[in-house]
Amino acid sequence: MSSTEWALAALQAFDAVVQAGGGLRDRPGQRLMAERVAHTFSHADLGKPDDEGAVPTRAIAVIQAGTGVGKSLAYCAPAIAVALARGTRVLISTATVALQEQLVNKDLPALAAQMPQPFKFALAKGRGRYVCKLKLERLAGTGEAYGEDDDLFPEEAAAARPRHETEARMQFYASMAQALAQGGWDGDRDTLDVPPEPEVWSPVAAETHSCTGKHCPLFGSCTYFDKRKELVGAQVIVANHDLLLSSLGARVLPELDNSLLVLDEAHHLPATALDQFACSMDLSRLTWIDRLASHGLRIGQLVEVSEVADIPRHAAQLRQGLQDLARLVMDVYGEALRNPPPAWGQARTRAPDARNPVRVRVPGGALPEALTAPLANLAHHAAGFLECLRAISKALKAEMRDKPDEARRLSTLYAQIGMLAPRLEAVYDTTQLLLQDTPLPEEGAEATDAPRTIPNAKWFTLEMDGELIALKAHASPILPGATLRRHLWSAVRGAVLTSATLTSCGSFDFFLRESGLHGDEAASTLEVHSPFDYAAQGTLVAAETRADPKDAAHFTAEMVDALMLDLALVDYGALVLFTSREQLRQAVDALPTDMRALVLVQTALPRTQLLARHRERVAQGQPSIIFGMQSFGEGLDLPGRLCESVFITKLPFAPPDDPVGETRAEWLRAVGRDPFSELVVPATAMRLAQWAGRAIRTEEDQAHVYCYDRRLTRTHYGQRLLKGLPPFTLVRRGAQGQ
Repeated sequence: MSSTEWALAALQAFDAVVQAGGGLRDRPGQRLMAERVAHTFSHADLGKPDDEGAVPTRAIAVIQAGTGVGKSLAYCAPAIAVALARGTRVLISTATVALQEQLVNKDLPALAAQMPQPFKFALAKGRGRYVCKLKLERLAGTGEAYGEDDDLFPEEAAAARPRHETEARMQFYASMAQALAQGGWDGDRDTLDVPPEPEVWSPVAAETHSCTGKHCPLFGSCTYFDKRKELVGAQVIVANHDLLLSSLGARVLPELDNSLLVLDEAHHLPATALDQFACSMDLSRLTWIDRLASHGLRIGQLVEVSEVADIPRHAAQLRQGLQDLARLVMDVYGEALRNPPPAWGQARTRAPDARNPVRVRVPGGALPEALTAPLANLAHHAAGFLECLRAISKALKAEMRDKPDEARRLSTLYAQIGMLAPRLEAVYDTTQLLLQDTPLPEEGAEATDAPRTIPNAKWFTLEMDGELIALKAHASPILPGATLRRHLWSAVRGAVLTSATLTSCGSFDFFLRESGLHGDEAASTLEVHSPFDYAAQGTLVAAETRADPKDAAHFTAEMVDALMLDLALVDYGALVLFTSREQLRQAVDALPTDMRALVLVQTALPRTQLLARHRERVAQGQPSIIFGMQSFGEGLDLPGRLCESVFITKLPFAPPDDPVGETRAEWLRAVGRDPFSELVVPATAMRLAQWAGRAIRTEEDQAHVYCYDRRLTRTHYGQRLLKGLPPFTLVRRGAQGQ
């Protein structure tokens, strides 16, 4: 078949599903999106080119599909039809667990029942979401133990846990092992009744570094590899952006040059990329180095690896180097770390902890000369140490292959090294990023005399871990687009990126730059408008204040007074979105006694429990008001009476103390560009559109959106923000008393 025939057949498959009924109806916007998806995936060249030296055709569609378009069906049906016709697979990547579960448990089963050709689908999760049975056996006391029990508790080297807490953990592991053995649990962390905290789960997680794969004695019953088998036989695989980016080149997911990629909730992709390629290292808690060296020497000698002779030197130099670096950092930045200004959004200075560390950024990403030589020395010894561990790993796997009867003992030895090796890799990766800048992509070179590199963001944090002080070094790229272009788009042949918010201030330009597709000839854009009549269904109330929103204290006080008056008029469901915890705290404190029982506060209840209680109240005809932070501004689907009013307390500008954003703004100013106009306003516009999007979820909804920030209507950039919002009927309301 030709590309045209593939596209036509895919669109026919989509039409057949819609016409089959099942509650579906014809939506012009949805079909327009399906046409673009079918065309894109039909025209991309997949696999190895027939002619040597030929350049494969790439096709990438960026599609904004407004709320109510039905984008899941619009991309699933044509993408699957093309994949089946071409003998390839579809990889769908989402940003949230909720959408993954919706696709796997609802959308794809319904589609499979109506598509003319059968297909299989599977959910892909990271290895760390599944239990390692070998580790669980050891910690639960049901298997043989080799070595020291604390090998699998690396975090406990920093601060000893109380004995009763360790015993409680062991009992928890024993209950997990029993449930697994009796079939009451499938080994997936997410299916536990109460998912454990990360520090409890980590010691039994099936991580790459501690896994020997087919050499493991429990490989035949491994939960993770059983799930991998499901992926092999599936034509549709549902993953998430984190897994997609973290597994590039690892063959965990289908090869991107020979499969069709759909990125739903694609507006999250740039932020996910920055998170994935950022790194950090601890400069204070170093006992892991001695333990890793001890295990490496002992195990390396057992398997007769000559490279272990270098381990003591590398370990000693690494420990000394990190201690020296910590002293130098405190010499340079100690005053700022010991006497920080009040944290953004906080009323007063708080003691630094893991949630609120004190942070000092390196201006312009230019490290003081005193730090560069120690960092280079650290990189050298970390690299040498890693080479020794690789040699030991290779020898252990060879031993397992030759001595299968000893696989259990050897796998345990492998895990002892593997649990600590990521810390060594973090030292190497962080030193590299601290010492280097990022090459500027071709599309970013807008002036011939512009710098050819971009500084990485570099910063140090100080926090308290119990009674211990923890000093850490961090580094991150600042342009997600450059990172994605180099690591992702260079491998992709056919892709569709979609979301309800990909335009900003009425244009795709910001997202294209952030995602690395600006200037890419393979990329095309399409905006599919929502079928909702926003002007008739919704009202945007621009409620002004006398106080300038930049004057946080006076603005918050006045905003809270106005908010209380408006909340008194709520009949059913409402959502209030705050931009800081301090703002939320003041609003909670200001609640009248008779209104307190109506308010559900995000910080007081688990999300699932809070939403269930909200739905129960509204179903009973009672008012229910949710007070939420930024995470409640996206992904909530509260149709009808569940959310008749959305209150936006302040324009959702990103916190001004983000080291990556600060470094990027510095760089933009240095090359003669305006970070506020180019970066801050477009990012805020996308966030604001998401927040306002909580109001109208169906064609029958009627809702009001309130915004108390006068900058929305009084400033030039506010007009840009308005342009990116749904076309609600705008109502201006003056400040109280004016």
